[in-house]
Formats: sequence, structure tokens, C-alpha cells
Amino acid sequence: MFLAEAIAAVRAFDDFTPDNDSHGEPDFGAVTIRDERVFWKFDYFDPTLDAGSEDPADGTVTCRVLTVMLAREY
Repeated sequence: MFLAEAIAAVRAFDDFTPDNDSHGEPDFGAVTIRDERVFWKFDYFDPTLDAGSEDPADGTVTCRVLTVMLAREY
């Protein structure tokens, strides 16, 4: 259930502010689930997953990878 709650919280996250999104790239966030801080981060790779995408906004040349982890594991 914890994982399902964490994924739902990440999907619903929209609290981007200049403090947590100073570059205008909403690809990182943090939520709290059952008193546990959870970080999430999007990375943008080329289709082979060997390098960063040349154009992260273009879904035809980008594979988006979402990482969700407990903050205490960082």
C-alpha cells in the first residue's frame, strides 16, 4: 500500500514554486507518505538509455525515467 500511496502522491504533485523549481524544470519533488519523506526525480535519456536526450521535450527522441526513493536512502 505504501508504494501505491507514494505513486499517487507523485502523480498528484503540483506544488512547484521558485524555491523548489528555480530553473523552471519541474523534474524533482518531495512528498511525505505516512511520516516518511519520499523524493522523486525524472531523468531524460535517449531511446537507447545510454546518454541524455538531445531534446527532452520531444517524446520521439526521449525516454523518461522516473525514480522514486525514500529520502533516508539518499
